[in-house]
Amino acid sequence: MEAWIHQLLAELALPKFGLSTLFIVSFISATLLPMGSEPALFGLIKLNPDLFWAGVWVATAGNTLGGALSWAMGLGSHQLVAKVRHYPVHVRALDWLKRIGPKACLLSWLPVIGDPLCAVAGWLKLPFWPCLIYMAVGKFLRYVVMTTVLLQIFPGGLKF
Repeated sequence: MEAWIHQLLAELALPKFGLSTLFIVSFISATLLPMGSEPALFGLIKLNPDLFWAGVWVATAGNTLGGALSWAMGLGSHQLVAKVRHYPVHVRALDWLKRIGPKACLLSWLPVIGDPLCAVAGWLKLPFWPCLIYMAVGKFLRYVVMTTVLLQIFPGGLKF
């Protein structure tokens, strides 16, 4: 029983499968599941500093595609959510999103509200490709800034 756990961990180890693992973690963390991809990116870069830009691009791609999945889930749930759209807070939030349009997806990098924002963009039937581009830009900038800041704060890595 214990052998399969060690095998699984060996298969998911960052030094061996770093970029593919980072992609999966980034994808999942952009859905409505509570997970963060920044520690995976930071760990990969600390182990392989030459993968800085490749890691940022892979994390951005995974996170953006996860945001696209959230957008699609929002589009699919349009009928389910329609009954709560008359609450004053929801009406104001939806009006704001409609006014801003796909540019609101620049905020998809924000914790807590970013992933639901992608779903609401889909629910509002905002255009997919502009939303995807704005998601990608916001997520890319987050990864560059977060990883650069973490590398400055922890130049020798994290000690556990």
